[in-house]
Amino acid sequence: MKKNGGMNKALRIALTLMCMIIAVMIMPFGSQAAKKKTNNRAKYAMVFDAQYYHDNNPDVDASYGSDYNKLLNHYINNGVSEGRNASAVFNARAYKDNNPDLASAYGNNWASYHEHFAVFGINENRVALPVGGSNSNAVKQVNRANVSAGSLIGSYSTEYDAKVARATNIAVAASRINGVVVRSGENFSFSQTILPRSTANGYVKAPIFINKKHGYGIGGGVCQVSSTLYAAMLSAGLPATERHAHSLPVTYIPEGMDATIAGNSLDLKFTNIFDYPIILGASADNGTLTVTISRY
Repeated sequence: MKKNGGMNKALRIALTLMCMIIAVMIMPFGSQAAKKKTNNRAKYAMVFDAQYYHDNNPDVDASYGSDYNKLLNHYINNGVSEGRNASAVFNARAYKDNNPDLASAYGNNWASYHEHFAVFGINENRVALPVGGSNSNAVKQVNRANVSAGSLIGSYSTEYDAKVARATNIAVAASRINGVVVRSGENFSFSQTILPRSTANGYVKAPIFINKKHGYGIGGGVCQVSSTLYAAMLSAGLPATERHAHSLPVTYIPEGMDATIAGNSLDLKFTNIFDYPIILGASADNGTLTVTISRY
């Protein structure tokens, strides 16, 4: 009994020492990880404008108000990947797309893009906001100050296969939002505007995502229209009040610029923040879907 007790005691001592050694080994790594996270946060903060983020993202304002730390956290954890601007002069995705040398150096290290812009890019006059053609990975932004009636303030185009079933749904959904006028301060719902996805409303069965799996359902393809509209909204500086990413990657639009809808549960919505009415334009022709936003 004494011998076994001694062995048990020795085993306990050995286990205790082993735990202490492991703790000592892990501690520096944990400390380094925390330090790295803090450093990355500081890099984001070099560019982040909380007042701008608050004013231009009503959905975020509704949840976090004007709390700086909460707004910055949302931007770091969600806003960057969703393609939201950090300030009036900086969009991380656009900065990456428009500066191939930086994309080669930093990859998807978003914190580094913020740091580079604050330290070097702003003085080098590097492009840090979306520019380019309608089929570019970036979107085109225009000066919306004093725009005249009929002026285009945002647009985006995506491609699709005109020979498959989902092309019918794209055309139907596009026709439903084409010509819709949204008054200043008025709310817009994509799902309500294109009507329920049913055969009675002109929709057909096509591929869709169901619980993170590929399947078939009535209306498959309408999310390309909502996603293209969302990209046009980004182009126009028109924030979404509701927007959801797909459960699986899509191929027709860059990551972070998609907007899925589902029944009455998921929708793409916005409020017209401009002091003038806007009109939506949408056309689906020969495999090219274009959505525009203009002053009405």
